[in-house]
Amino acid sequence: MRRIKVVLIFFLLCFYANAQEINSKEFNVNNQFEEFSNEFESPKEDFDPLERYNRAMTSFNDTFYVYISKPVITTYKDVVPSPVRTGVSNFFTNLGFPIRFINNLLQLKFQNSWEELQLFLLNSTFGVAGLIDVAKENNFDLKHHHEDFGQTLATWGVGDVFPIVLPFWGNSNLRDFLGFLVDDYANPLKNGHSSFYLANSFEESLALRSYKLVNNSSFTLKVYEKIKKDAIDLYPYLKELHKQKRDKEIKE
Repeated sequence: MRRIKVVLIFFLLCFYANAQEINSKEFNVNNQFEEFSNEFESPKEDFDPLERYNRAMTSFNDTFYVYISKPVITTYKDVVPSPVRTGVSNFFTNLGFPIRFINNLLQLKFQNSWEELQLFLLNSTFGVAGLIDVAKENNFDLKHHHEDFGQTLATWGVGDVFPIVLPFWGNSNLRDFLGFLVDDYANPLKNGHSSFYLANSFEESLALRSYKLVNNSSFTLKVYEKIKKDAIDLYPYLKELHKQKRDKEIKE
């Protein structure tokens, strides 16, 4: 029962960050929205065997966001100064090094993997455990290359199969959902018994993930509102937006 309560608290806090999977790497909300909006076209007919379920879950997620997630995230944003939130985001980005490093290797992007290794060593030492993005602050020619196992599968020819909207999580597809499960084994926020993992219990892992997602979502709070304003039918709009975003990430 205790775990169920913790899970509900986790989803309450972190829904919006992953709900729409629209993450602004530089925290520039307006530019990001314009980029996606310019690319958006009317969705084409596609294989969507779970459409009725997906529509219902989209409605549920939207209601949960409006009445629960948004107030929590807004309060956090108002209370915690932007420089602090940026430092927290840098810290968690640095922790995501193993996932990015491994998936760049699996995609044969060796230069990207090398840059990830340099950034990790640089930020973990001179960047005070990753709180400071040393390369960015000093205009070094190094940048993060965000790759996940879903992108790796796509690179090796695996299709997205069909779209699926997950409760609290939001738009995804079968390939990316399975990819997330694989990536999670390389996530330091996962609870485990080795020194690689930061959490020693299920509850600690949820708490760390919650804080990360709430913090990141505080930079993208306005994106979803703008999307809803333009969407005549929310589900196909979000589905197409997510597909275009993932296709672009896979090609990069």
